[in-house]
Amino acid sequence: MTLHRYVPPFSLPPHGDALAADGWHVIAGRGAATLQLPAHWPSLWMPMRGRLSMQAPDANWTLIGGEAQLWRGGTLNVHASHESRWLALVAAPAMWARAFGDVVTEHEPLPWRGDPGEGVHDAMERLAHDDEALALLFPALIERQRDVAACLPRCRGRTLAHRRQALLRLLNLRHLMLCHVDTDDDAGIDVPWLAERAHYSAGHLIRLHRAVFGETPSDYFTRLRQARAWELVRETDMPVATITHRLGFESQSAFCRAFKHAFGMTATQARREADACAA
Repeated sequence: MTLHRYVPPFSLPPHGDALAADGWHVIAGRGAATLQLPAHWPSLWMPMRGRLSMQAPDANWTLIGGEAQLWRGGTLNVHASHESRWLALVAAPAMWARAFGDVVTEHEPLPWRGDPGEGVHDAMERLAHDDEALALLFPALIERQRDVAACLPRCRGRTLAHRRQALLRLLNLRHLMLCHVDTDDDAGIDVPWLAERAHYSAGHLIRLHRAVFGETPSDYFTRLRQARAWELVRETDMPVATITHRLGFESQSAFCRAFKHAFGMTATQARREADACAA
């Protein structure tokens, strides 16, 4: 396999379209940088220190140290902070398909975000200076995405390609919901908005999402909002009135009722419990 390595000072082409489609591109970044990648090229990102600000057409989010993400949702712009150190692997779809086919023919790279696991983490670190680590990375990626791949048989479609497309659409929608909730920009998120982006009817989206994940899109969205409320109450000193406004509740009393219903305690009790644990 042809492998191109980019290290500071950056020699990466200013526009990702100039990247060779017949090779792998390993980026070992340190410090501030801005990258624009070709649309629909899968990419794997892993910040080692600092953060990466990720921007796609419908969402913005941040990756921090200890996280990784395999992205295949279209055009992606990445901005690295000054104090950051990070690794990325980028290639054309055909390269990814060939590599994953060499490991297990029924799988392809599926998007995920979170803890990379030791296998992916160690292989990516080695890949910064050792070309042979590429062969170790793909089995680790297959193992990391096994839970995601398990959703594929529950997708509807006449062929495997149709089922894969359905799963990719659903995973992209779940990622959109997570991004908008994390940035407290979820006021306009509803089933019609999601269905339009997936090119499904609202009813079909609800049925498909429930069949694959065991919950409706609204159920998932509610869980994300509850987790965000818990995070803001327990891990910040933000006043409850400010949290109410950030999360888009009509009133502080409405937020407090929803919080107690979700967690069995008031926001004040949850904060006191967190303070006691910290002490």
